[in-house]
Amino acid sequence: MLPGSNVSRLSAATVVCLALALPAHGQNYPQKPIRIVTSLPGGSLDLTARVIGPPLSARIGQPVIVDNRGGVLSMEIVAKSPADGHTLLLASASLWLSTFLRDKVAWDALRDYAPVSLLVTSPNIIVVHPALPVNTLKELIALAKARPGELNYSTGQAGASAHLAGELFKSLAGVNLLRVAYKGQGAAMLSLITGEAQLSFPNAASVTPFIKAGKVKALAVTSTQPSALAPGLPTAASSGLPGYESRAILGLFAPARTPAAIIEQLHQETARILGSAEVKQRLFDSGSEALGGSPADMIAAMKLEMASIGKLIQAKGIRAE
Repeated sequence: MLPGSNVSRLSAATVVCLALALPAHGQNYPQKPIRIVTSLPGGSLDLTARVIGPPLSARIGQPVIVDNRGGVLSMEIVAKSPADGHTLLLASASLWLSTFLRDKVAWDALRDYAPVSLLVTSPNIIVVHPALPVNTLKELIALAKARPGELNYSTGQAGASAHLAGELFKSLAGVNLLRVAYKGQGAAMLSLITGEAQLSFPNAASVTPFIKAGKVKALAVTSTQPSALAPGLPTAASSGLPGYESRAILGLFAPARTPAAIIEQLHQETARILGSAEVKQRLFDSGSEALGGSPADMIAAMKLEMASIGKLIQAKGIRAE
């Protein structure tokens, strides 16, 4: 036996034992409750988090807590959280469009987050207070032109889909509307229901229950084709605004540098959840279409909107409050 061969065999055995003893990234995940940080209560982000939370908890064997912090704060919290998959962000386009809306942001959407899944999409719906004397989009445009600067529309935070849909409407229709901003989409919808605001451009997930209850009047959907999420509604493009298209995209994100195995596990779990008939129906009933797209799908959607909607933001000089 060569000198040192016993030591060599011992070292090799030790390495094997250590390799077996140390779990791969994600093997023992999750080890504690998962927190989904998202917007304030009442909007589509909050609703989506609460739809996927319970089945995700059942699948992973840990509680899933929805933490409503609001747009900017939620993004900052997750960007600075440990990259262990226990703190996630459920966000919309405000995450990846903030670089166009603000002089400085504390995060970079493509650098500081690891996309998990493209969760759902929802078209915007142009709605008015029932007392407003219009029943079609053409009538709304005519009224807005007859009363420039007198009609107001409600939105949540700057850069969210309702805000950008409203600005696109103003640009294409050639009308002057006054924007009234609220802290969240839930508050924006309440202002429309009470008559404080006269119209709004929320996504279907935020407004569908109020349309069904007759609390707001729907005029058109902003998808390129008629949508099953808004049965019977014409498209805005076919109602006097050719080229008008707007939708909300919601995604799930982890902090950057989260192990790939954890990202893959979370994506697989959310894809299974969003593929279930029960969850699909719950989301559909509330105005969203379940997607369950991959991290690559999420990145592609982000880059597309940054290239197209980013131009609208810059052209209109839209700034976050």
